[in-house]
Amino acid sequence: MALSLETATAVITGGVSGLGYAVAKLIVKKGGQVALLDLDRERGAQAAQALGDRALFTYCDVTSEERIDQAVAETIEQFGEISLTVNCAGIVSGHRVVGREEVISVDDFKRHIDINLTGTFLVCRSVANAMQFNQPRGEDKARGVIVNTASIAAFDGQIGQVSYAASKGGVASMTLPLAREFAVFGVRVVAIAPGVFATPMFGRYPESARQGLVADTPYPQRAGDPDEFAALVAHIYENPMLNGEVIRLDGALRMPPKIGNHE
Repeated sequence: MALSLETATAVITGGVSGLGYAVAKLIVKKGGQVALLDLDRERGAQAAQALGDRALFTYCDVTSEERIDQAVAETIEQFGEISLTVNCAGIVSGHRVVGREEVISVDDFKRHIDINLTGTFLVCRSVANAMQFNQPRGEDKARGVIVNTASIAAFDGQIGQVSYAASKGGVASMTLPLAREFAVFGVRVVAIAPGVFATPMFGRYPESARQGLVADTPYPQRAGDPDEFAALVAHIYENPMLNGEVIRLDGALRMPPKIGNHE
């Protein structure tokens, strides 16, 4: 039997809100099982309860190797295996490298790299190690799929997004070498580079910046719905020829140099 969401057992980081929760809802709706990995214990418990007995919440800091390995072990103990991983955990903030009164802190740069890039890598490493022992499925002998979240900022990052763009550029650049390495296991790796999506993260942008980015999106001229991101994850999981690719999901948006262009 080929990979299908009906039998998927998924680990989703950042899984209790935004893009991650949309993916979790779709998987459970289709009949699969999900482990929600997140730092928010209260929201995590609520999300798992809302999704029912095919969902598990596990507290996880993606910068901690120990917690990631523990979360993977807990998921396998609960569901038997991990066949899909979707990395949605991440942060975003804006700082010019050189301002009038100060320069960007190294800690801010490192924080983006630690969470968005190194965290994604650590999860990939742990789940791929587990997936290699799955029973192969279908004529392609598939054992699993890893979907990472990059960003269009990896390609057209704006002024003030150096830390974020660097971290997401790293996620995009990891895609092909990981796919090549994990091919021997029957594990595919794909990245999605979203544009503007209606998530809590986007909600923290100033109103003028949100309006400007939506106005710059050719079609459809609106923020994306997290369910549209989830639909692409589902297609990636079930289409065996999608591998080693970074897919832009952005309504043809190419971000302008400055967030404040429309202020």
